[in-house]
Amino acid sequence: MTEFTVTLTQEKAADYWGENNRLTFDKAGATIHLAETRDPLRVIQQAARKLDSLNIPAATLGGDWTKEQQWAFAMSFTRARNPAAINWADTEDKADLERDYAAMLFTRQLVNDTPEDLSPENLARRAGNWIKELGGDHVSIEMTVGEDLQKAGWIGIYNVGRGSVRPPVMLEVDYNPSGSDSAPVDAVLVGKGITFDSGGYSIKSSEGMLDMKCDMGGAATVTGALGLAIMKGTNKRIKLILCCAENLISGHAYKLGDVLTYKNGVTVEVVNTDAEGRLVLADGLMRATETGAPLIIDAATLTGAAVVAMGSDYHAVFSMDEDARNKMLASAAAEGERFWPLPLEQWHKDRCPSAFADTANSRPQKGGGGGGASNAAGFLARFVNPDGTGWVHLDLAAAYHGNGSAEMPVGASAAGVKSIARMVMDH
Repeated sequence: MTEFTVTLTQEKAADYWGENNRLTFDKAGATIHLAETRDPLRVIQQAARKLDSLNIPAATLGGDWTKEQQWAFAMSFTRARNPAAINWADTEDKADLERDYAAMLFTRQLVNDTPEDLSPENLARRAGNWIKELGGDHVSIEMTVGEDLQKAGWIGIYNVGRGSVRPPVMLEVDYNPSGSDSAPVDAVLVGKGITFDSGGYSIKSSEGMLDMKCDMGGAATVTGALGLAIMKGTNKRIKLILCCAENLISGHAYKLGDVLTYKNGVTVEVVNTDAEGRLVLADGLMRATETGAPLIIDAATLTGAAVVAMGSDYHAVFSMDEDARNKMLASAAAEGERFWPLPLEQWHKDRCPSAFADTANSRPQKGGGGGGASNAAGFLARFVNPDGTGWVHLDLAAAYHGNGSAEMPVGASAAGVKSIARMVMDH
């Protein structure tokens, strides 16, 4: 079969292609026209979406492409179902692009999988097995499952997941290239792994529930980031903690009005069972803090408030550590990914008050009320060191697209994988 080649040009398309047309075709394939544009990457993305809609089995990037241009094409050209192959341009960035793309494909495929196939245990196994394939003997894996979570004191994951017949899991992966048990942990990545979110007794609407297979997007993103860091040859000891559960309704499900007592003594009144992500992340953050790592990054599709603020274009960044926040933003800028800071202060810890516990897990109003994303971050701040030093919280508003756009396909984006990998490698 003849290769379908996609090339770039700074020339305008001929008039007969239509005014301001950016994509033309010939016997060899297609040409993307970048003349007179202030946003060439966006033009490339839009052209890639049009090409992807043709169900081309493979695209070869011919001629002169920068690394950023090739990545913009790949992000938009790779559809959720039966994605087409990409043959990279013959440049010095080819090997790097192949590693980035492998991490992107793993992350997207995991998020796009059906909730029936991706139980909490299956999510944990697949994530752990992939890291093991990449890291070999440098990787050790521990899974705490079901009732053992309660015995170990991980009551957030346990209570959110106990309504399902498929048990909740805390996965801990240790990538330790030195091989020494005494080697310090350089960074910990914590991911929200809610494999399906019905909302529990604070049940979502049908349309609001449709895309909730993506609620483990944080777990997939940090797993993809660790895998990418390993592929890039990091020599740092990095731990991965995934907080995995299905948030379902049953006679054994947790309820509104319950009070949970965490290992660090913090008591939490459940005022919204659909604010479950922060309940499971609290366990992961406490475990991460126990390691003494100077850098902790958690990632989660946590709040609708972040989506309202950011749309589906940016991830929200929260930290009480200005240096850590700035390094996260710099890492994202270096990778060409869109991250944006939202406010987090000490007093955000008290923005979800309770008469029955130290804090509630939300505010008893739609969407958690104003400032919901910052209030959720404030809740999480109770489970790291008191000053929040070295901790970055990412609310992944751009992790999943329920509807396609002119630039992005339907489904998982894997946005953030490259930035998190860079952050843990450079910190």
